[in-house]
Amino acid sequence: MKFKSALLILAFIFNLNFVKAQKHSPVPVIFDTDIAGDYDDVGAMAMLYAFADKGEAKILATISCNAFETTAPTISVINTYFGKPNIPIGIVKKDKPNKDCAQQWAQAIIAKYPHNIKSNSQAVEAVALYRKVLAKQADGSVTIISVGFFTNLADLLRSGADKYSKLDGEQLVKKKVKQLVSMATGVGTDGKTFSEYNVNVDAASAQKVFKDWPTPITLSGFEIGEKILTGIRLINNTSIKNSSVKDAFQIALTKDKNTTGRNSWDETAVLTAIRGPKPYFTYRKLNMEIKDNGTDVVVPGERFLYLQFAMQPGDIAKDIEQLMMHQPVKKQRVIYR
Repeated sequence: MKFKSALLILAFIFNLNFVKAQKHSPVPVIFDTDIAGDYDDVGAMAMLYAFADKGEAKILATISCNAFETTAPTISVINTYFGKPNIPIGIVKKDKPNKDCAQQWAQAIIAKYPHNIKSNSQAVEAVALYRKVLAKQADGSVTIISVGFFTNLADLLRSGADKYSKLDGEQLVKKKVKQLVSMATGVGTDGKTFSEYNVNVDAASAQKVFKDWPTPITLSGFEIGEKILTGIRLINNTSIKNSSVKDAFQIALTKDKNTTGRNSWDETAVLTAIRGPKPYFTYRKLNMEIKDNGTDVVVPGERFLYLQFAMQPGDIAKDIEQLMMHQPVKKQRVIYR
């Protein structure tokens, strides 16, 4: 009896430790961004690296859905700054979507900071990288964070079997992806219709994803990030020097004459993807249909988890900006040009 009791105790301890290990294991992430069109993407990447350095996330790939010429080099700058220059970079190999950086912050940090990828032509084609990375992961393990257009995700769903997997795109996603967390859509003042940038830039791709994506989807709508303002504490932090993240916000906020902070749309998707909605958000279940003109319309159903505030936006902003101010574990040498 004593021997059996001892075995039961050991089994209990083993199971308890196993559960704890599972709870704290890093979230495998593919980050899909339209970076350089806006600079909240930079804050989102800084947060993602903060989570990675804390052991909460594992960054598998960083992929652009924006064909603009600064995109892959900008991602390379930030990967290098945070000490991970070899994280794979993918990019949509099409003429469009192609969105410029209005405040020229991307061009500035590319000129100032070291990076391996000097042009988009050096990055891997987006769908090929998705398929290569996903095929190697454990089933049902990967979280995809989408903070831009749905171009790459729609093309992934349409992809066929290749050297990486005998599965087609939809089968591969269903097998390997745990969830998609996206900054996209909005409910508008009427609570039913809205026209949001990430959706309407490539409405056809958004339609495909909203209709056929085979895993759970969490949406952080426009009105969430709109109310969460960050960046001012970051640029006023004098202890942070030679930072590509700080420089991007400093340049953009200054050119925009913005003294209150940038809307934190993309950061909310990263926060939710890695730590879950609580305690910052709750959610309601709804369904959405994307019209040909890019307008999203709430329709009957419960397909999506749609974020709602559980805390005050200002309180969420404090935690987000603290993560955005995370410094590299190993500081990279800055090359001034």
